[in-house]
Amino acid sequence: MIATLMLSIGLLAAGMLLMLVKLLLKKNGRFSSQHVHDNPALRKMGIHCVIDQDREERRKKN
Repeated sequence: MIATLMLSIGLLAAGMLLMLVKLLLKKNGRFSSQHVHDNPALRKMGIHCVIDQDREERRKKN
């Protein structure tokens, strides 16, 4: 049980360290947006976030 806990903590620490390295080495020090509406390729295909799609469908019904 202790070995599993230590392994889990080690993997989490390694992941956090790698994200820190990415932030330090990346220009502007930010991660890109993960939202659907910020992705030009998805917008080009007509894919919206679920909230926008729901809003459009409700407008069509009324």
